[in-house]
Amino acid sequence: MSQAAAPAPSGGLSPAAVLSPAFLADPYSIYTMLRRTQPVFRVPVPVDAGAGVFLLTRHAEVQHVLRDAAYSADRRRADVIARNRERLPADLLGDSSLFRSLLTMDPPDHTRVRGLVNKAFTPRRIAGLRGRIEALAAELLDPGVARGGLDAIAELAAPLPARVIAELLGVPAEDWPRFRVWAADLVAAGPGILGGEGPERFERGFRPLAAYLGEVIAARRREPRDDLVSALVTAQEERDALQDGELLATCVLLLVAGHETTTNLIGNGLLALLRHPEALALLRAEPELVPQAVEEMLRYDGPVQATVRVAKQPMELGGVAIGPGALVVCGIGAANRDPAVFPEPDRFDVTRRENHHLAFGFGPHFCLGAPLARLEGEVAFRALLERFPRLALAGDAVRWRPNPVLRGLLELPVRA
Repeated sequence: MSQAAAPAPSGGLSPAAVLSPAFLADPYSIYTMLRRTQPVFRVPVPVDAGAGVFLLTRHAEVQHVLRDAAYSADRRRADVIARNRERLPADLLGDSSLFRSLLTMDPPDHTRVRGLVNKAFTPRRIAGLRGRIEALAAELLDPGVARGGLDAIAELAAPLPARVIAELLGVPAEDWPRFRVWAADLVAAGPGILGGEGPERFERGFRPLAAYLGEVIAARRREPRDDLVSALVTAQEERDALQDGELLATCVLLLVAGHETTTNLIGNGLLALLRHPEALALLRAEPELVPQAVEEMLRYDGPVQATVRVAKQPMELGGVAIGPGALVVCGIGAANRDPAVFPEPDRFDVTRRENHHLAFGFGPHFCLGAPLARLEGEVAFRALLERFPRLALAGDAVRWRPNPVLRGLLELPVRA
């Protein structure tokens, strides 16, 4: 029998709470409390939310919603979005926005566009990038080896995936610092809007990035190359397979998601290793465990803590009634610490087997860049282990980026 959602826990999950240093440093204790007491938790939203916003913290419900066609990936269908359009950046809801990308499409549009993009991420093509990624990692680590230390975020975790996705798309690699700045504004804008700020930061990131990629698309129309943007342009022109807004939104998504999440994977994973010296020593002794360790990093402290869906019809989750238009927040980070699926879920174990984490999502929207992210993570950690025989944190304090969804570090100074 359905029941009303339980009230907020003591202290709540207000915008101020989820942006607090304490929550950013350790969201998992809150997830654990909610999973035990209110696994389908109605989030207290300070604006008109209509059907409401619900946070899921158990693996079973998160996985169910991610694969169930009764939930839409199109955020614009949520009551809380529709009722607060004036508070949101116009560019976020426009025809070329991220809301027109793969991330927020439902079939058949999602199937059509994903089929085009997926050709750039086949296992064979990704495997062929290993040599290039290894060369980039060595080049990026050389200065740190000479100095005896480095900021692992600024000098490895950020530039490595940024340069790789730039080359795949056909964007000049030397431009990566520019779109890194724009992407940082986009990533930071969400928490700012949640905290009551205006749309200015989002626009400061999105508009120059969209203009930049618009110029790249125009250039590929004039002179195609062997890159992903050219392939998408050709598909649009020859088969009418993409609308203009979809083409630009897809390029924005690939450029931003193609490096932001992997930056966080490498940074969060390295921090976990340095805080668990026994795991670091084991990887030095048995480097063949690195791919398995990357999976545990994704589970233990993953780069994406949540994604959202919208209920299309009256539903029930964990005994709680969910109305049409409700925004359902799938707590990936919480699900990945669910003891019903992962024995000793709060233990960082690089030998863990049967690691059915949801770090890349699940179902039709499973991250198509997952093979590339895994490869970049493996190469980065192998290079760090080989080039730095001794590695340690250069200080005890770490600073997290003020984003509870895209979880990552501002910097990570390490010494050899």
